[in-house]
Parts: sequence; structure tokens; C-alpha cells
Amino acid sequence: MVLKTLLLNPPSFENFDGGASSRWPATREIESYWYPVWLTYPAGMLEGSRVLDAPPHHVSADETIQIAKDYEFLVLFTSTVGWAGDHGLAQAIKKANPSIKIAFVGPPVTTDPDRALNECSAIDFVCRREFDFSIVEFAQGKPLDQILGISYRNPDGTIQHNMDRPQVDNLDAMPWATKIYKRDLDVTRYNVPFLLHPYISLYSTRGCPAQCTFCLWPQTLSGHAWRKRSTDDVAAEMKWAKENFPHVKEFFFDDDTFNIQKARTIELCSKLKPLGLTWSCTSRVTTDRETLKAMKEAGCRLLIVGFESGDPQILKNIKKGATVERARDFVKDCHDLGLVIHADFILGLPGETKESIRNTINFAKTLDCETIQVSVAHAYPGTEFYDFAEKNGFITNEIMNDHGGHQMAHIEYPGLPTDYVMEMVHRFYDEYYFRPKAAARVVWKAIVNRDVPRLYQEAKSFMKLRAERNRAVRAKREESALKQQESVSMNA
Repeated sequence: MVLKTLLLNPPSFENFDGGASSRWPATREIESYWYPVWLTYPAGMLEGSRVLDAPPHHVSADETIQIAKDYEFLVLFTSTVGWAGDHGLAQAIKKANPSIKIAFVGPPVTTDPDRALNECSAIDFVCRREFDFSIVEFAQGKPLDQILGISYRNPDGTIQHNMDRPQVDNLDAMPWATKIYKRDLDVTRYNVPFLLHPYISLYSTRGCPAQCTFCLWPQTLSGHAWRKRSTDDVAAEMKWAKENFPHVKEFFFDDDTFNIQKARTIELCSKLKPLGLTWSCTSRVTTDRETLKAMKEAGCRLLIVGFESGDPQILKNIKKGATVERARDFVKDCHDLGLVIHADFILGLPGETKESIRNTINFAKTLDCETIQVSVAHAYPGTEFYDFAEKNGFITNEIMNDHGGHQMAHIEYPGLPTDYVMEMVHRFYDEYYFRPKAAARVVWKAIVNRDVPRLYQEAKSFMKLRAERNRAVRAKREESALKQQESVSMNA
């Protein structure tokens, strides 16, 4: 008898995009939601299961507790930022439904399963790294001591760590995420400002061979081993999705490194082209012009590109495997071919200085990509960046997020205060988007796509958050000045 299973991306802060597929678990400057792709795989293998993606569907904690009363097994995808709330929710669900079994999955329980089990008595076990088959085996009745890749409490209270589970190699044997979307989710609830609405995201590969020191998922969940679905399997799912979601305007391949292998990318493009789809994907700047051309001809519209920094030394520090020169050539190729770029940058990476931040802002403006995202560097446990920051005492006592779940600087280097980094995030956006060329481009795009109301809402949300963060910067500086005055008075 299979346990009736609820797979949950839990409610959290307002507009919090923190679970199964978000690259930066946080509340976004503009309301954005990515799909809980990871939860769909075990859901597709368990009859009677349901994926509940609470944030985009605006399902409250109380509503989640009521829904969980009808299930025997809860799988909760947790995040570092959302841990405290997820812990409390699990306790409440257990109280309302004492017989329910609860498993936590996600980076925090992978990097520190002991802490998770010790802090939250409601958890029956946690899954380390990829959890697809661990979840399925438990739901199908396999005893805990026979399930690879999990940690749990023994009857005497000691914590047992079973052997690691091998990574999933045969991705073609996995369920299609889009079939679970059709069954359980409302795709119109998912919005990303730079993607066409409504959109659908999915994976064609797992893992990332790149060694970026800050990147959370390859170091905690999916690993560095790059595994790929066959191009036939991907094309078949895309054909099915197009037929079953006729209102969807864009498909997004959310792989860590979608086009890292040229031959495979070109082969896949040859099979996507006849489908007449509009699609987008992630990309590294090392992708050559021939590959980009094949992608464009197959319907690719936009690339999300992690430039991270415009300072050569910072790129070396984070093991990005790319250069500013290559980035410039890549952007030129994309623009020549008519590919749109959403450029990601991060402030506060190892070695960051006021000068390197200025280099990055200037670099971004010379690239002149269509849209940008500027993130604050977060050192998540389990990453090489975290080990570096902790060893050198760069992690402040500040938490990663404010009361609303927005990113806050928590890494402080000599001569680079956290309030300065936060201020420069806003200055970065201001300098970039308030250029006449960039502002006109955004407005024109909204008019052409008939998205003026959406642009208005996004601008309103961004300006509200901008004001809140500016107030936080001022408060931080006033607090520092007051402490300095008190110190002077005490020493007088």
C-alpha cells in the first residue's frame, strides 16, 4: 500500500521564491515564481500524490495544515532562509495530524542533517542530495534502515546516516515534470519579469561541471556530474507540453548548464525547430556563435547569463571559468543574432572592493543587455564560498534576509561595509535602468507586448522595495554612528 503523499513547497514570506527551483531562495524585488521541478519527479512516481506549491498559489500556513490532514506522508522542500518557518509549520502539521510521516529535503538538510533532526522533532527523516527514489521507496513501504541517502533518529535517539545514494543516471526514465504541472499546478500563477507570461520551466539535464564557489545547487543537491536526457525524450515532452498548454507563450530550460555541450545542443535544436516553440534557457559566456545560431533558428528567444562580475580578479576568485573579454564577444554574438540576454550580477563576492563594484557596474553598462538582476552575495552552508567566509571571519551576525525575506548583505570584508554593498545594489539598478536607452527599451517592449499593466505593477513593486532597503541602509549607518559615539564617550 503506497502512502498518500503531499509534496510541499511551503508558504513563507510574501512573494518568497525559496524552494525547489529558485537559484537564490529569497523574496524577489519584483514578484517572481519558479516551478518546483524537483518535487515533480517523485510525485510522478507515486499514485495519489499531490504537489502543493504554496507561494504562487497563495496558500496560507493554516490552509496548508488543513490540506495535510488528508495525507499520510509529507515531503517538505526547505531552504536556509525559510528554515525557521518550515520547522514551525512541520510542528503544526504534526500536531494536527499526529500519524503523518514528515521528510525534509533540500540544501539545509543535506549540509547539516544532524542539526535538522535535532532542532525539529516533527521530522521523521531527511534526504541528502537527490531525493527522488528515497521518497518513493519510503512511500512504498521500505524500512528506513534500507533506504540509501537518508538520515533519521534511531529508537534510542541517536542519529543514523545511511550510505549515500548514487545519483540518478537514467534521466529518460524519470517522469515528465510538465505532466505534474498539468495535474497539480496553475501555470498562470508563475511569473518571471523577463520571461513571457505564462511560461513553463523544466530541466533537460542535471548537475553542473562548473566549479563556481558560490553556487548552491551543484554543491548541495544535484552535484557536479553532468547528466543529460536524450534529445528525443526532451523533444517528446516539449511536443506534449505544447499540445496540452496551448496558452503558454514560452518554455524555459532551467538547467544549470543547458548548452555546455555543443554537439548535444545542436542536436536538440534540430528536434525543437519543427515544433515551432518559443523557448529560453540558461547559458554560459563560453557558448560559441555557431551554437547560438542553431539555438536562435530553433526558436530560442532569451538567455539567462551569469556574468557575476566585471572584475577579472573576482572572476578568478570564484572559479567562474570565464573572462570579461569572452563575455563581451558572447554578448556581441547574441545581439547580432537577435537573442535577448537577462544578465545576472552579484555584489560581495570574495575579494570584492569598492573599485571592483564600480568595475562591474561600468562593465554591465557597456554590455547593455536587455535586463539585469543584481544579487547580494550569500554564503550558503555547503558551498566553498561559505567555508572561505567562515574561515576568514567575514560572516557578520546579520541574517541573510530582512523581515520580508529579501536578500541582505551578511558578508563584510575589510573596507567594504555591508551597508555600502546594499547601497550599491540600488545604485547599480539606478545607473543601469535610468539611462535613456535602457528606459526607452523597457517601455517600448511593454507597449509592443501589450504588457503595460504588468510593467506598471513591477515598477511599483521595485520602487517600494528600493525605498525600504534605502531606509534599512540609513538605519544601519545611524546605528553604527551611535555605537561609535558611545565608544568615544566611554573612552573619554
